[in-house]
Amino acid sequence: MSDNTHHILIVDDELSMRELLEYMLNREGYRATCAENGRQAVALVEKNSYDLMLCDMRLGDLSGLDVLRACKKHHPGTVVIMISAYASTETAVEAMNQGAFDYVPKPFNKDELLETVAKALKLRTIEQEKELLDGELKRSLNFGMIVGSSPAMQHIYKMIQQVSKTKTNVLITGESGTGKELIARAIHKESGRRDEPFVAINCGGIPETLMESELFGHKKGSFTGAAQDKPGLFQEAHRGTIFLDEIGELSLPIQVKLLRVVQEKMVRPVGGTEDIAVDIRILSATNKQLEKEVIAGKFREDLFYRLNVIEIKVPPLRERKADLRAMGQHFLEKYSKEIGKEISKLSSYALDLMLKYDFPGNVRELENLMERSVALSTTNIILPDSLALSVHKRRWIEGVQDRRFDVDEVAKGVALDSILEEIERAYLKKALECSNGNKNKAAELLGISFRSIRYRLEKLSME
Repeated sequence: MSDNTHHILIVDDELSMRELLEYMLNREGYRATCAENGRQAVALVEKNSYDLMLCDMRLGDLSGLDVLRACKKHHPGTVVIMISAYASTETAVEAMNQGAFDYVPKPFNKDELLETVAKALKLRTIEQEKELLDGELKRSLNFGMIVGSSPAMQHIYKMIQQVSKTKTNVLITGESGTGKELIARAIHKESGRRDEPFVAINCGGIPETLMESELFGHKKGSFTGAAQDKPGLFQEAHRGTIFLDEIGELSLPIQVKLLRVVQEKMVRPVGGTEDIAVDIRILSATNKQLEKEVIAGKFREDLFYRLNVIEIKVPPLRERKADLRAMGQHFLEKYSKEIGKEISKLSSYALDLMLKYDFPGNVRELENLMERSVALSTTNIILPDSLALSVHKRRWIEGVQDRRFDVDEVAKGVALDSILEEIERAYLKKALECSNGNKNKAAELLGISFRSIRYRLEKLSME
C-alpha cells in the first residue's frame, strides 16, 4: 500500500479510463482526483498542487501537451506521466522536452503503470529532500555559516530575518564565545547594505587613549604623531554597518561622544571643527548585563536605550546541546581540511563525553577543542582519547579524589593515565556489581550510554 498523502490528478476524456485509473490508484492507497477534459484539468492545476498527474495526450478541447505546460507553469515540482493510444517517437520526445517524467502507450499493463507511478513519486520525494537540503545550506551560507537547527537557533534565524529588513539599532547579548559577531555579520549580509562595508570594532581591545581617534578619526597635528588626516572607523563604515563588540568596555567619556553619533549620525574628528555626516547601521554586542552596569553608573542609560532598540539573546552552548553534533562535525571537517587529515566523523563515544561537558567557553571552546582533537588524532575518527577535554576530566577526578587519591602525590610525580584508568576500572566494576552484571543498568548508574560502557569495557579488557 502506498502513502495515501500522495495526491494524483487523472486527466482523460474517456469515462471508462478515468474510472479504471481512479480505482487502481485508490486501491494502492493514493488519493485520486479526475478531470474529464483539458480545460477542467488546467483549472484544477491553477488552484491545487498535485504530486503526480496522469494525462492522456488527446483530450478533444486541449492537447495533453497544453495541460502538461500549464501544470509545469504553476507547479514545476509535479511529476507528469503522459498516456496515449497514439504513441509516436515525436510526441514522446516532445512530451519529455516539456518536462514529462515518462510516456506510457495504451493499452498499458496495470502493474507496469503502477510501478512507473511509484518510481515517479519516489523521484519527487528525492527531489523535494534535495531542495530542502539545498535551502538549508543556502540559509546557512546566508547566515554567515552559523551552524545549528535547535529551537533556540531557529528563533535566532527568524530574528535575523526580521531585523535585517530594518535600520534599527540591535544589541546582541550573550556569553563570551557564543558567536555574537557571526550574528552581526549575518544581519548585515541579509540587509540592503550587504554590498557596503561591515566594520567590526573590539571596544575592549583598543587602548582608551586611542579609542576616540580610532572611532572618529583625527586631523593632522591634533596630537603628537598625527602626521596627517585620518578617517575614523565610523567613516570607513559609511553606507554600511558598524559592529561595536564588547560595548560595555567603553569609558564614560567615549560613551558621551558615541551617544551623539548614535543620535545624529554625525562624527567630529579629534582636532576638527566641522561635523561629518555618516550613513551607518549600528549593531553592538556585550557579554555583560548592561542594565546592571547602568544601575552601577558604569554605562549611560540614554546610550543603553539607544543601542538596545532590539535585543537578540544568543544562548550558551550548554543550553543547545542538540546542536553539538552538527557543530562538532562542522569544525572537524574544517580543521581536517586545514591540517590535511582525512578524519570523517566524531565517534558516538566521543560525542557522549562532549554532551556531558558544559563548554564554559561556548562555541569558541568547542572550535578549539576540535582543532586540537584533529591535530592529535591518529585515526580517521575522533575517539574519546583524542579529545583534549582536560577540564572536564579534571572536574570528574576532583569529584572522587578525596575518597581514593591524594593529589599531594603530584609533587613527587604520578602516572596520570594509570590513575584515570584505575578510577574508570573501579567505577565500571562497582556499577556492574550493583546491577548484577546488567550493562544497561550499569550504564544508567554511571550516567553514560550503553555504547559508551561497551567501549570502556572493551578498552580496559573487562569484557
